[in-house]
Amino acid sequence: MVFLNILTTACIGLLIGTEFAVSVFINPILERLDTGTRVKLISYFAKRLGAAMPFWYALSALLLLAQAAIHRHDSSESLLIAAGVLWLAVIVLTLIFLVPINNRMIRLQPGSSAQASLAEHSRWELLHRGRVATLTAAMVCFLIAVLR
Repeated sequence: MVFLNILTTACIGLLIGTEFAVSVFINPILERLDTGTRVKLISYFAKRLGAAMPFWYALSALLLLAQAAIHRHDSSESLLIAAGVLWLAVIVLTLIFLVPINNRMIRLQPGSSAQASLAEHSRWELLHRGRVATLTAAMVCFLIAVLR
């Protein structure tokens, strides 16, 4: 059980850290670049992270579901269910809203309509910040549950 707690904490913690870094470090740096370079890098990051994140999110969700199953009938059950529900809600909302934007950002070309592309990225970033906040709330629920 301790191993599962460590694995879950590492998996979801590193994912949230990566998503946080995109908002707090990567995107502000991208905003300072010239438009052509910015569009090119947005496309690169969208492709690279878009390829890895689905598997990472799924693994994290499975670990949270395993935690909820193992701790059913414990006092921490409701917090683990809350963490899992928040995580699954993020996945569904990501598939509905963020993935389509991400897929358009992958196809961005430096010569394409830069203003439309950058507006698309700004919309993605706003939704992404909500996702990071929700994932953080899920992790807090998880940590409170396993540290009880």
